[in-house]
Amino acid sequence: MKKLLLSGLFAALFIGGVQSQYNAAAKQNVIKEEVQVERYDSDTKEYKVVTETREVEADSYGNAEGNQYDLAVDGAFEGQTIAVLHLYTGEGFDFSLPTASLKEKGFSVYRWINNPPSPEALDSALAKSCQLWIISSSVRKLNLEHANVIKKYFDSGKGVYIWGDNQPYYADANFIANHLIGNEMKGNIMGDQTVGLLQDGSKSGIMPNHLITTGLQNIYEGITIATIDAHKDLTPIIYGSAGNMVTAAYEKDGKRLLVDGGFTRLFLKWDTAGTGRYVKNAAAWLVNYERFGDAVLAEKEGK
Repeated sequence: MKKLLLSGLFAALFIGGVQSQYNAAAKQNVIKEEVQVERYDSDTKEYKVVTETREVEADSYGNAEGNQYDLAVDGAFEGQTIAVLHLYTGEGFDFSLPTASLKEKGFSVYRWINNPPSPEALDSALAKSCQLWIISSSVRKLNLEHANVIKKYFDSGKGVYIWGDNQPYYADANFIANHLIGNEMKGNIMGDQTVGLLQDGSKSGIMPNHLITTGLQNIYEGITIATIDAHKDLTPIIYGSAGNMVTAAYEKDGKRLLVDGGFTRLFLKWDTAGTGRYVKNAAAWLVNYERFGDAVLAEKEGK
């Protein structure tokens, strides 16, 4: 093989019409770049500069290396708050790892730990938040008044992320998912695998060419996981190694929601394939820029 001498590097990411808060790689899983290299021509016995297309450098799990290959630009959502009903905190789950990743995109996090606030306090806090994440425990802690507050928030176009895990850790996940879109999760499947991109004939993997899966060719599914029921308005995002739907997205009538049966990956084996990028991408998608526009972006200096 002839040795290539790198003389110049510039990204040529093949996507058009990208919004300013998104990186140029948005919707791309296999991200390529054009590079100028010097090659030796044995016929002319001279070096010449040629342009070649190749995949960008990858991390040890095969995902594009660098925040420029996340969905959102770093700092794009400065000043936006993610509210988190953090109802399961066992096994040392303190949400510190997702918080650090989300901060890269400008998000701050406000959590209620182990128990929810009153419906009135929840309503007040959500008025200052760009999205709500619910991490379920094994016992239902939210009541119908909470559910109605969350539905009002969801119906306004604000994003909701519903996290459950293996049975029985989806009590509030199922309560809220049923209340919002008539869906639930069930079961206890051993996962603990990394899955790649969905391809023709494959039964497990990542949905390609979705904003949420930008920059991801491989992702860790979680340890023991629940299965999301099929639903006509849900788009699969991740199928687990057993072929079960682990993560799905709802996008209809200007509303966005994610439902997920594997919250263990938020704190266990975090550094395994793709979790940090996935969390950042999910939050950037749930902001729902396509509905709210620049109101959800960080203010630029001079404005």
